[in-house]
Amino acid sequence: MSAQNFTSVVERLKKKIAAFEPELKEEEIGTVLEVSDGIARVSGLTSVAMAEMVAIKTSTGVVQGVALNLEADTIGVMILGDDRGVAEGNDVERLKTVLSIPVSDDLKGRVVDPIGRPLDGKPAPKRSTAMPLERVAPGVISRESVNTPLATGIKAIDSMIPIGRGQRELIIGDRQTGKTALLVDTILNQKGTGVTCIYVAIGQKESKVAKLVAELEARGAMDHTIVVVAGASAPAALWYLAPYAGAAIGEYFMEKGGDALVCYDDLSKHAWAYRQVSLLLRRPPGREAYPGDVFYVHSRLLERAAKLSAEHGGGSLTALPVIETQAGDISAYIPTNVISITDGQIYLESDLFYQGVRPALNVGLSVSRVGSKAQTSAMKKVAGKLRLELAQFRELAAFAQFATDLDATTQKQLERGRRLVEILKQDQFVPMPVGLQVASILAATNGAFDTIDVSEVREHERQLHGALKTDIPDVLKHIDSGADFDEKTKKALEAAIEKWRVRSKE
Repeated sequence: MSAQNFTSVVERLKKKIAAFEPELKEEEIGTVLEVSDGIARVSGLTSVAMAEMVAIKTSTGVVQGVALNLEADTIGVMILGDDRGVAEGNDVERLKTVLSIPVSDDLKGRVVDPIGRPLDGKPAPKRSTAMPLERVAPGVISRESVNTPLATGIKAIDSMIPIGRGQRELIIGDRQTGKTALLVDTILNQKGTGVTCIYVAIGQKESKVAKLVAELEARGAMDHTIVVVAGASAPAALWYLAPYAGAAIGEYFMEKGGDALVCYDDLSKHAWAYRQVSLLLRRPPGREAYPGDVFYVHSRLLERAAKLSAEHGGGSLTALPVIETQAGDISAYIPTNVISITDGQIYLESDLFYQGVRPALNVGLSVSRVGSKAQTSAMKKVAGKLRLELAQFRELAAFAQFATDLDATTQKQLERGRRLVEILKQDQFVPMPVGLQVASILAATNGAFDTIDVSEVREHERQLHGALKTDIPDVLKHIDSGADFDEKTKKALEAAIEKWRVRSKE
């Protein structure tokens, strides 16, 4: 090599050395100190944030976790998934992202776990937006009053305990009283309404959830439904995260200006899972061993349900949480907590259920704090009389147990009340349009069923519906639309009911 070439090479090397800037990559690596029942105690991650994701490198692969306890020298990590491969000494790396679930419109019709992993055997849904599981609820300024009905298709609820879009209505009762059936009927009734439904199964048997999904598919309801499952065999961590995942999915549709309904089935099991996680994290126990913030856990979840104002998109997220009671005790710790958070409760009673009153709705203990604001004009005008007559019937029925001789007026009211109770019974999986509900209630309160034997009332109701669908389909359609129930519409409906009553006697 000539001297000139050598000098040229040296100059180029000097320039490269002068321009060299080392790429320093700072990594914060922690170490697992101990692991027990899905909780790992980790040291060395001093900069980790609350609810931040971490990756635990095990001998069999990488397991994800989320930081929940931030202490002076260690952090408590809730392991998301199987913890059997996690052992003392495993390296733990920060992922620098908060716990979130991928959401897109392609999620409709799918069954996923609380992290967004598919459970239905189909390919992973397309990802468009990562929605954080923990989120601050919409503020007062961005909300508006609940003013749009969310019809359940169940006569007893839509008439007396109405639910509005953006409301939080608790469904409470003992096991096997029809709580899940009520949720399923509500989901079925949203077909064609534009409401996206999210059913969150917390601690349910996988076979029960599979049966529910098959029922929704068979009835064409999975097209607008997303099922989030943390089954009975899943770790407590996924039970705890499941309702937050459901809320995050619902918020995605709400923020797009749409309407969403999320059903939490049920928050009793969610509270049990949170108690287990908290005790393993060594948080101090309180009443019934629940940690002191169990109220806050449910309140920050349910407060995310909202009806947004038009300036903020006009979307809504309606919450139907379920609480299971023991022997009908609604004064227990978790039931009273959730009752105080929600906008009313639908109380399902075991005694009524076993008497054949289904849905087993206790009208005296059930309430909607939104009331008639969440009803159509027609339902508002016919339901007031129904509730009054039922209340009078309950009082008279209690009095009649001890009376031997009743006057004709009292006997007539008792007979009317028995027929009102019968007309409010409804089979599962047959949600009813508002128009037919209004027709049934108007016919019952006007005495159209008074001369019919109680055991035959429901059969005659079916015949009435068939006649109305043939005679006045336009009137029923007008009522279904939520339009004003003016005198002309009312008279047309009453005339059709009277025509059927006369015809049925012939």
